[in-house]
Order: sequence, then C-alpha cells, then structure tokens
Amino acid sequence: MLDGLTLDQLRTFIAAAEEGSFSAAGRKLRRAQSVVSHTLANLEAQIGVPLFDRSSRYPRLTAQGKELLLAARGVADHIDTFKARARTMREGLEPELSVVVDVVYPMAALTRAVGRFRASYPNTPLRLYVQALGGVAQLVLDGRCRVGIVGTLPTIPDQLQSAPSLDIPFVSVVAPTHPLSSWKGVVPESEIIKHVQLVLTDPTELSQGHNFGVLSKRTWRLSDLGSKHAFLKAGFGWGQMPRHLVDSDIRLGSLVKIRVEGAPARMQVLSMRAVHRKDAPPGPAGCSLIQWLNEPERRPAPRASRAP
Repeated sequence: MLDGLTLDQLRTFIAAAEEGSFSAAGRKLRRAQSVVSHTLANLEAQIGVPLFDRSSRYPRLTAQGKELLLAARGVADHIDTFKARARTMREGLEPELSVVVDVVYPMAALTRAVGRFRASYPNTPLRLYVQALGGVAQLVLDGRCRVGIVGTLPTIPDQLQSAPSLDIPFVSVVAPTHPLSSWKGVVPESEIIKHVQLVLTDPTELSQGHNFGVLSKRTWRLSDLGSKHAFLKAGFGWGQMPRHLVDSDIRLGSLVKIRVEGAPARMQVLSMRAVHRKDAPPGPAGCSLIQWLNEPERRPAPRASRAP
C-alpha cells in the first residue's frame, strides 16, 4: 500500500497542516474541501497512521502527524529541487546573472571572484546588489536575484537552500576619544549597557522582533555600514565591525579594539552562507560564481629573510 503514495497526497497533507483547516488547504490548492478530506483520509488509510485529530472544530496534527510532516516536507523539497535542477539543465547558461552580497563581504574577495566570472563567462552580464541583514534574502526570495551571500541575517528562510561560505572575523571598536577606549581588560556588561551601541537596521521585516548582537540598552540604528564606520570613528558609540574594514584604523589609532563581556560567538566570527531559492537553483554561471565567492582570501606568503 505504501508504494501507492503520491506526491499530490503529500502536498495536500502539507497544505492542510500549514493552513490549519481542510477548507483553507482547499483554497490554497484550488480544490473543494471534500476533495482535500477524501485525499487525506485515503493517505491515512494507506499508511495506517492518523495524521489529524478531527474531534474539535479544526483538525489538529497528531503526534505522528507532526513527525511525518517533517518527512513529507523533505520529500516535497527534494522533488522540487529535482525539477528545478532539470529545468536549469534544460535552459543551459543563464542569459544574465543577478547576485546580491551582504555588505560585510570583503570587497577584495568579491572583486577577485567577479574577475574570474568575467574571464570565464564574458557574454553573461552581471547585475550586483549589496544589502544588509534581510535585504539579501529578500531579493533572492522575490526572484530579483538568483544568488545571494547572506551574513548579517542569522536565520535563513525555509524557501532558500543554503551552503556555508566564508567566515568573517569581527571586532568591537570605539574611537580613541570614547570613554570605553581607556578601559583596561574586558569591559563588563554592567558598563557596556550604559553606552550607545551603533547597529545596522534591517530594510526588510525578515528580522522583525529580533536583535542580533545588541547588548546596550541605548542604540543608534544605521542603514549602511559606511555610516556606521564613520560614526564609530567620530566617537558617537561602540559597535562591531568586520575586521578587514577596520584593520588599518586600529593600526593607525583612529579606532581602538575593545573586548566585551558576554559577547556571543557571532560577534567574533560571522559565518556567511550562499543561498538560492529551492525552486530556482543557479545555472552554470551562478554555480561557478558561488564556488569562487566561497573561496577563502589568499594572503601573500611572508618573504624569507636574506642573510646579510
């Protein structure tokens, strides 16, 4: 009996669970409620497990139903990936590639990857966007970009397929004129919360209700990393910055590195991820660019000292 299971049954099960009622699932699938009910009853009979408790006004997932829902979603995702990959193979090379990268991604690594892309795919135009927090994921979700490199948004939406990319070291910094610059050792939480923390604001609602790496009670929210960098150097507050963007400032003394008590690991190393929509994987050009964007930056080897 289990060999007779169909993808349609699983999608109906997923819709009913997500929509909360058979009638709502019918509207989503553009079917009559009776068809949805019949499909689910047949599915339960085939697998011999009750998926829904129908004793109340609205059907509720049983314990077995909750567990099988995860498996059903996995099967549906794999099928969607299979179909999307087949479509990509059929379509061949992309006529144009739209990419969005997180604002903290190192520009040197981006330039290197784009240079390789230009040499390998000279006839494929590239459209590039730079965003922060949910702005990267939103452009990919909307279909405006085929590929994204997410960093400052910790949670990846379920509609996106993701894979590890670069790790970006972060440091907490202040201007030399800021009171925290003269603090010896680790700045305790009781002290850090007294000072303004400069943080990026999300242009989307994907991180609504969440604060990532915010420790101070007082915050100034800025829409771009350039403004945050300038405000830090002006002494308006403290904040985290990608190490590669402030290395020279720390070396020249225009910013001072501080250590903050209770700082989560995410405030020290930001793990970036390459993303695309599960139903729209990138073609050959996009896959190549992702590979090049994921390659760690190659630093020149130190010169061997010569004997006098």
